[in-house]
Amino acid sequence: MISANNVTLRIGKKALFEDVNIKFTEGNCYGLIGANGAGKSTFLKILSGELDSTNGEVVITPGQRLSFLKQDHFQYDEYPVLDTVIMGNARLYEIMKEKEAIYAKEDFTDEDGIRASELEAEFADMDGWEAESDAATLLNGLGIDTDLHYTLMKDLLGAQKVKVLLAQALFGNPDILLLDEPTNHLDLDAIAWLEEFLINFPNTVIVVSHDRYFLNKVCTHIADIDYGKIQLYAGNYDFWYESSQLLIRQMKEANKKKEEKIKELQEFISRFSANASKSKQATSRKKALEKIELDEIRPSSRKYPYIDFRPNREIGNEVLTVEGLSKTIDGVKVLDNISFILGHDDKVAFVGGNEFAKTTLFKILSGEMEPDEGTYKWGITTSQSYFPKDNSKEFDNDDTIVDWLTQYSEIKDATYVRGFLGRMLFAGEDGVKKVKVLSGGEKVRCMLSKLMISGANVLILDEPTDHLDMESITALNNGLIKFPGVLLFSSRDHQIVQTTANRIIELLPNGAMIDKITTYDEYLESDEMARKRTVYTKSADEEDDN
Repeated sequence: MISANNVTLRIGKKALFEDVNIKFTEGNCYGLIGANGAGKSTFLKILSGELDSTNGEVVITPGQRLSFLKQDHFQYDEYPVLDTVIMGNARLYEIMKEKEAIYAKEDFTDEDGIRASELEAEFADMDGWEAESDAATLLNGLGIDTDLHYTLMKDLLGAQKVKVLLAQALFGNPDILLLDEPTNHLDLDAIAWLEEFLINFPNTVIVVSHDRYFLNKVCTHIADIDYGKIQLYAGNYDFWYESSQLLIRQMKEANKKKEEKIKELQEFISRFSANASKSKQATSRKKALEKIELDEIRPSSRKYPYIDFRPNREIGNEVLTVEGLSKTIDGVKVLDNISFILGHDDKVAFVGGNEFAKTTLFKILSGEMEPDEGTYKWGITTSQSYFPKDNSKEFDNDDTIVDWLTQYSEIKDATYVRGFLGRMLFAGEDGVKKVKVLSGGEKVRCMLSKLMISGANVLILDEPTDHLDMESITALNNGLIKFPGVLLFSSRDHQIVQTTANRIIELLPNGAMIDKITTYDEYLESDEMARKRTVYTKSADEEDDN
């Protein structure tokens, strides 16, 4: 068990947390949620001991081991992957290294023998002989192939490092597991594996995530941070949302009844206070009036943008024809003879672990990259707007936000442009901020403003939820559901894929593809074996269709 007792954290004059009291008990998974800036990551650091609170204390059951997912991708660059995972249990790793040093001595003494014996006993008690196989199992489950287990961390890609650090946090069955955005940079297969791991994890988990589907799948409780307090709810994210909305409605209804009662008492007092025969009753009602207190209903600190993609023209029947697209980059076949046709009702989610292939295809279709072979043709009624995974080039200039967005608007009117920025929570003086100083989330909201102001009837989105908070993801999800045009998108957010896509295209590791008219959940269920194939041929696909 881990608990926070009267925890307060002040940053200058501002109290980020004030007298927080909460217990996290064994066998439960707690989703820690709140608006951007509410202090979710900060609270995890306080629980882990990395950050001291101004007042109060964090208490952990004696003898229990805490593990915290670290986001420092360079801390372990000089260590092999397998060693990095085992470091998740610091004491076990110390024993392993001390044993190695003793056994490597040329002048092995009696004292060394005694010490080695003590270490071997402790090593066995900690299931040390299973350490490497346990670490390998975690890595394989997260998609890190066995041939990478003995390479140095510095030789891995960024997304691979994230998976190794996650495996490190999960290693050795910690009693308390703290996870800050564990699904970041994970593909959907790795997220599904992590979900099953946490569902079956017997100890205490506290997780911060913007993935609503993930929170619904793994959480038994929700801890909601708002206005420096943490309110605990039993149930998953959807249950929290319904419960919190119900509580607000109940408080509003109770206040309405109280206000009606107050009005009734005030009218009686005003009418009969000067009447001698009614004076006692008027006095009694005055006392009753003084006892009535309205419930304070503070608006949530959460702010939801308004995302609404409205095409300037209706799309025709001919949308996109792709024939035999192939692309090789740095000697690797990224796309291999890709062909498909899109109709005017298609909303296509591109899935699978081959993220580079998805990004490459989107760049080709948006005109940013040329294919080696094959062709693609957009219909004459189509207009496309592209959301790239890497938006850094868009903001490498000295433009203000208003000037930046104006260049993409047919109507060059500042008031008109500011209206789109206001929907994305850029208010007042925000419009004169330089785009190059914006945060990751602010840049994404600018890109979504660009898509809205474009009036395009085809949207191409490559991981649009990266850097967004949960409120913005919810608004984006609703906007994509309502969008009447054609969508081509990739996303790690399961709920967006499930609620938006009516067609799934999986790009396989060998550069080929699987194409199905279905929802995402149905695809995962019916094509579980197909998803794991590494070899795909047209003939096999035709047989499946027959």
